[in-house]
Amino acid sequence: MLDKQKISFKKKLALNLHKKYVEIQSELHELKYLFWECTLRCNLNCLHCGSDCHKESQVKDMPLDDFLKITEQISKNQNPNKTMIVLTGGEPLLRKDLEEFGERITRQGFPWGMVTNGYALTEERFKNLINAGLGSITVSLDGFQEAHNWLRNNRNSFQRAINAIKIIVNQPNIEYDIVSCVNQKNFDDLKKFKHFLIDTGVKNWRIFTIFPTGRAKTNTFLKISNQQFSELMEFIKKSRKEKQINVSYSCEGFLGNYENEVRDGYYFCFAGVHIGSVLVDGSISACPNINRSFIQGNIYKDYFWDVWNTKFDVMRNRDWTKKGICKNCEVYKWCRGNGLHLYENAESEVQMCHYNMLK
Repeated sequence: MLDKQKISFKKKLALNLHKKYVEIQSELHELKYLFWECTLRCNLNCLHCGSDCHKESQVKDMPLDDFLKITEQISKNQNPNKTMIVLTGGEPLLRKDLEEFGERITRQGFPWGMVTNGYALTEERFKNLINAGLGSITVSLDGFQEAHNWLRNNRNSFQRAINAIKIIVNQPNIEYDIVSCVNQKNFDDLKKFKHFLIDTGVKNWRIFTIFPTGRAKTNTFLKISNQQFSELMEFIKKSRKEKQINVSYSCEGFLGNYENEVRDGYYFCFAGVHIGSVLVDGSISACPNINRSFIQGNIYKDYFWDVWNTKFDVMRNRDWTKKGICKNCEVYKWCRGNGLHLYENAESEVQMCHYNMLK
């Protein structure tokens, strides 16, 4: 039987070149994305949420002026056009000052975008955000009505998300993608759902799978089997060849022979290398999805730009990940221990391995 995970000589050459690229980028660590966790308030209560989000959070929203001091620091040290500011949460649309944020951040020279569940997006709000410089937006849609509403824990969520998507796809001057969490509830409908998205006018579809953290840690319905994961890779690969919709697997996990076939380019965890974040309490970290044990400082006591340039060693040098199942792994030099979101801290071992799932 053909071993689909036996990496070809040609792909090994490409992966070795990419390894050198990753090493160079880790040393340069140019800040390309800065995520702002602008609120922990949320209008949904999703089953897979990795954040501590509630309709009324005990942690107050960070004042806009506090965050803009950080972007002023960045603009003094590098061209602001090189850094995309991305709003996340919680649910960013619950903030009433997004238009003011957009206008001020645009004047500073930064492009900006947001990640949203779409529940509160209206045509008027979207138009105002576009006028305030919104350049990109990501909306979550996790299958058809039953599956989506189950995951989002709200019976109106599907229709609200669809309404938001229909508004967005008719706007020609914005980058967007629809992101879907694949799980046991929607797995069998992926093919039908793909055609539904195409018929709705969606051009860009990003798929991700659950990792064991937050509310998802104990919910078995959220995790797909190894066999299903392999089938998912084949589904994405085939769909990309059809070119009816630009579908890709998210940035998480090294995928062996599926590298550069189910997404553009080769696996690279950008956390702390190209991605930084400011959390709602002022903490300075990398990708918002990683554990808070990786926090590197706080804007209320540290100068952000100094932290970015002098800290983050634990993310730029991943040698500490070579333990447990990674210690003698044949693909470690390309994977570097998988994504940082799969670690509880720098002393822990990786919680899951996408490459092993495919084997």
